[in-house]
Amino acid sequence: MSDVLVAKIGGSTLGADDTTLEDIVAQQRRGLRPVVVHGGGALISDWLKVHSVPTRFERGLRVTDARTLEVVVAVLAGLVNKRLVAALTAAGGRAVGVSGADGGLLKARLLDEKLGYVGEVAEVDTRLLLDLLDDGFVPVVAPIAVQWQGESPTGQLLNINADTAAGAVAKALAARWLVFLTDVPGIRGEDGETVASLSPAGARSLTDAGFIQGGMIPKVEACLLAASSGCRSIIADGRRAGALREAIEERTGTVVG
Repeated sequence: MSDVLVAKIGGSTLGADDTTLEDIVAQQRRGLRPVVVHGGGALISDWLKVHSVPTRFERGLRVTDARTLEVVVAVLAGLVNKRLVAALTAAGGRAVGVSGADGGLLKARLLDEKLGYVGEVAEVDTRLLLDLLDDGFVPVVAPIAVQWQGESPTGQLLNINADTAAGAVAKALAARWLVFLTDVPGIRGEDGETVASLSPAGARSLTDAGFIQGGMIPKVEACLLAASSGCRSIIADGRRAGALREAIEERTGTVVG
């Protein structure tokens, strides 16, 4: 059975009380092979504001024109990625930061012309990640991809939803676990209580009824994608000490799939 653990974290996971990065290092010491996929939407919005670039969303996705893309790439593949690498290193881990553009990791196509330079993952080339894992590193992946047309790269960078990227990476690696470390205990059901598990049919029902909405939708979709290949997919509260260990030991969060 695979010992790969894909953890999706937000780009702001550096708070004084957050133990997510320590949890990741602890799992590496236990012999698991963590891969981190991160976002950074809040910081991107801050930097766009600094540079007087307007922000607009459609269906929860950031419309990404050429100016926006420059900021997105700089923040995700630069500032956020390297902060996380530095923090993991300070916590005692061995981390290497990459983006989906490195080594052809994420091959993408345009999702919708109305969204600009926003992509959907067409293929994941896992060779770079496997090499890093085999060498004892924690890969830290920024969700930037290269656009492909047919069998050829165009050289155009694309902005990828980090949740979607995490699900695609987990599926391609045949990971044992995919854990979304969030700021909520899990998915709430119709009674307002966190549900321990959610089937694909249950996920559709709660989404149609509006109980799963906004940024939780791509997380659930990514969980279902990864679960289709046998990955145990979990949405859990990353603010709790030891949250990652508890999630994979089936004691917290919502198992999706």
